Amino acid sequence: MKQFLVTTLVCLAFFPLAIGQQLKSPNSKLQMEFSLQKDGTPTYALNYKNKAVIKTSTLGLELKNDTKSLLNDFKIIDTKTATFNENWAPVWGEVSSIQNNYNELAVTLNQNTTDRKLIIRFRLFNEGLGFRYEFPSQKNLTYFVIKEEHTQFAMAGDHKTFWIPGDYETQEYDYTTSKMSEIRGLMKTATTENVSQKSFSPTGVQTSLMMKTADGLYINLHEAALINYSCMHLNLDDKNMIFESWLTPDANGDKGYIQAPGTSPWRTIMVSDDAREILASKMTLNLNDPSKIEDTSWIKPVKYIGVWWEMITGKSSWSYTNDFTSVELGKTDYSTAKPNGTHGATTTNVKKYIDFAAKNGFDAVLVEGWNTGWEDWFGNSKDYVFDFVTPYPDFDLKGIHAYAKEKGIKMIMHHETSGSVRNYERHMDKAYQFMKDNGYDAVKSGYVGNMLPRGEKHYSQWIINHYQYAIEKAAEYKIMVNAHEAVRPTGIARTYPNLIGNESARGTEYQSFGGNNPNHVTILPFTRLIGGPMDYTPGIFEMDLSKMNPENNSHVNSTIANQLALYVTMYSPLQMAADTPENYNRFPDAFQFIKDVAVDWDDSKYLEAEPGDYLTVARKAKGTNNWFVGNVNGNTTRTSTINFDFLEKGKKYIATLYADAKDANYKTNPQAYTIKKMKVTSKSKLNQISVPAGGYAISIMEQK
Repeated sequence: MKQFLVTTLVCLAFFPLAIGQQLKSPNSKLQMEFSLQKDGTPTYALNYKNKAVIKTSTLGLELKNDTKSLLNDFKIIDTKTATFNENWAPVWGEVSSIQNNYNELAVTLNQNTTDRKLIIRFRLFNEGLGFRYEFPSQKNLTYFVIKEEHTQFAMAGDHKTFWIPGDYETQEYDYTTSKMSEIRGLMKTATTENVSQKSFSPTGVQTSLMMKTADGLYINLHEAALINYSCMHLNLDDKNMIFESWLTPDANGDKGYIQAPGTSPWRTIMVSDDAREILASKMTLNLNDPSKIEDTSWIKPVKYIGVWWEMITGKSSWSYTNDFTSVELGKTDYSTAKPNGTHGATTTNVKKYIDFAAKNGFDAVLVEGWNTGWEDWFGNSKDYVFDFVTPYPDFDLKGIHAYAKEKGIKMIMHHETSGSVRNYERHMDKAYQFMKDNGYDAVKSGYVGNMLPRGEKHYSQWIINHYQYAIEKAAEYKIMVNAHEAVRPTGIARTYPNLIGNESARGTEYQSFGGNNPNHVTILPFTRLIGGPMDYTPGIFEMDLSKMNPENNSHVNSTIANQLALYVTMYSPLQMAADTPENYNRFPDAFQFIKDVAVDWDDSKYLEAEPGDYLTVARKAKGTNNWFVGNVNGNTTRTSTINFDFLEKGKKYIATLYADAKDANYKTNPQAYTIKKMKVTSKSKLNQISVPAGGYAISIMEQK
């Protein structure tokens, strides 16, 4: 049941408003002040426990082809304050109930020379600040084009920063850890080989941006509710330590087409002296609208396996034949083609995965490479690349549907667009209906390659609107969406909970493309996961990928214990056991944890946390009294120390600990692990060693 209180105070223009408007968080630890400079430029500042977090920073938007931008010459004509407090239940999530508690200040500005109105709305939570620009309906500002948004974040020091280069196309980078002042000098080495990677500025970085101050404050900069607007990056003035918003341009170089009434996304600043509070915060979700899907009973968390990793490693292929260098859908005759013998999505192979899923209690099977067109799908700037309904000759779609249904397994559809979003939108209704006709309730979509229309970027406003269109259209057909290569999430899953997963970061697949940094998974929860869950695809047991494909010399930089822990530390309602059945069959005792671990939760406790170094999380499985714990470690061996006081008092539990063996080494001995059973209660404690890129996982079952 929702419980909320709203109070409002209106201050009219004849009050002395220009002195500065102050706002405190509900617990009074955060204080924000809004004021106008002498020339009418809006500014804000933010303190935490009387320490400066954001020094006085300017706000405003530069307009294209307009003699007067929304930057200065303002006066305050109205302010409103409010207090809001409610509890709401997510469809899926880390907890069963979320508190949404903030104090609000809405400042209405009027520009003297243009008589234009602009509202800047601030919401101050216990864990941070959100603010946005609002453009009310008015005769002097109806349609306009943004040349640039000039929102500043003036930092109070040269902070330790966990960053990836600013890029309009991808977030698939390893993180660099450095001082802010070192970003410029490290930008070239921070860019790794990828067809899409190109930094727009020598000091440009992406959000969600995590920082730590010299005196122990944790600060995170991001955005929430990215709707009908371009994605925000940050550009650093490294002489003055000021980040400023840098929007993604469209094919014309424009950064936003706005129609009033309208709003920008929320700009968010999370602050705490405890890293665990950053991870536990639900501020990003709370800045999004409640669910617009009335009946959410069809939205279900999913644990799945799939025909995927064998293609990523090069053991199998997405394409059916090597006969064609060019394919025209509807014209190319696949019946005359010779199978290449490496195609992964064959009826026989897919049935093997279905059998494995049914035997081991999984919900679903993903199959990639099932549909025609993969022979020339990439890099050809091709508009009509896939039709999303025509299977290859060796993929019996109807037969597989019947076989999976008989085994109690759902199938997950794969829609690779190759960046041709116009083509996808042309086929979307037909493709979604095809899914429903054949028993597919979830789709993994992909956007690999340059965007069509040509010149558009993965994160420009036009493409952001496409991603939103795909989610909303899928909801009409009661289809869940797992979008890969799309923009990083900003909490929109609260409004459209059928968005059950995103990639939008450097995932497990890069372990097959040269490897991820050993501490990568200790940073992602503080950065990428701030906006929503990631389909990270964990669970790799064979780290030497030459055993999958002799031509692949990559090594997975992780231990098996670390891979198990990811099912808890990398929160997602969509979790894949990414390795092949053969590799899981080699380690049945370790695989048991993946079989047991839940994907939906009633409660979550962050026990230990330090970005880049370590993370330990405990989660209570939905509707049970069972808990699961995951610990992932960074670059240095350490002893994790936790209490079990999250367990119910007076209850007894059996805990199964999956940990790094003493001689475990992610490079030379990654498959060395130990399994130990022990009795625990709420009074128990654990000291456990984790090796670099290692960790541990614990299943805790109530003793009946």
